[in-house]
Amino acid sequence: MSKHIPTELNLHRQSRVLEVTFDDGSHFNLPAEYLRVYSPSAEVQGHGPGQETLQLGKEEVGIDHIEPVGQYAICIHFDDGHNTGIYAWDTLYDLGSHHDEKWQAYLERLKEAGYQRKESN
Repeated sequence: MSKHIPTELNLHRQSRVLEVTFDDGSHFNLPAEYLRVYSPSAEVQGHGPGQETLQLGKEEVGIDHIEPVGQYAICIHFDDGHNTGIYAWDTLYDLGSHHDEKWQAYLERLKEAGYQRKESN
């Protein structure tokens, strides 16, 4: 059972942001690019520690739609065709509460890979 339950989910298509409010009052604005590069799918995370696949070229990714998965998660359908990650409530909460650290880690991994990130519009 999730420790954190969302009370509100709002998809802002133009800004490509998923806004999530949780029952403890926490409120997060999660960009589609961030959600895509930290997808909990095996395609992105691998099947164990150290098997993660660095996601490149996701600066302009958007969200087509979101499906509920039972009472515990959502499946996000991205416009690049990716839709295999199940975002449990605790996963969304973790992504929101650790956004700054995770985003910086992602930017560092891009830099180490020699990838020049394009600024999204």
